[in-house]
Amino acid sequence: MDQEKKSGYRTLLISVLMSSYGPVILGLGLRVGHSSTQIADFTRRTAELLALVVAFVVYAVTNRRQDMSENRRQALERKGNLFTGVIMCVSGLSMLLLSVLSADTDKGNVIPALAIAFLGVVANSIFWRRYTSLYRKQGNAILGVQARLYGAKTAVDVCVVIALAAVLIFPGTKASFWLDRIGSTLVSLYMIRCGIMTIMEQNKLKRP
Repeated sequence: MDQEKKSGYRTLLISVLMSSYGPVILGLGLRVGHSSTQIADFTRRTAELLALVVAFVVYAVTNRRQDMSENRRQALERKGNLFTGVIMCVSGLSMLLLSVLSADTDKGNVIPALAIAFLGVVANSIFWRRYTSLYRKQGNAILGVQARLYGAKTAVDVCVVIALAAVLIFPGTKASFWLDRIGSTLVSLYMIRCGIMTIMEQNKLKRP
């Protein structure tokens, strides 16, 4: 594995490690807070972690095995990216359902989720730029889809921060309820859009 591929490998590994803490902290945070945006964000981060693990494994296998044919490598990359696209769609749909079914009740303590979302904006924007740079240098399909995923994650975390900040500053008000619901809905629709775009692109690559 050359230096550029090693750089992609390390970036994916760090992404997996840094993304693993989010679902754990948010899961614990759900014991004290139950904002629909917070629940949606927990669902999203758990699904994205699974997609990241698959992307990491596919990248490692396709770049470490020297005897793998180009067709086999492209087929594995396409399957990994399709899985990421499906995960984005499933995550978005589950969040949309939670948003619709959420009740207008006390949201509890959303500070843990807000802290995670704020850190997510910072970390995901860094990874977004990193994956974009690596994709331009290598042209690797896995890295290209990760660049899109992290671009979506950055935008989504901004929405989550705004929604949860409203719940924290204006607890129990109609304004916080609607901002919370609108925030989780925007998260859902954006993730679904990115997932559909990814699936459509990979299906086009499959055609002869």
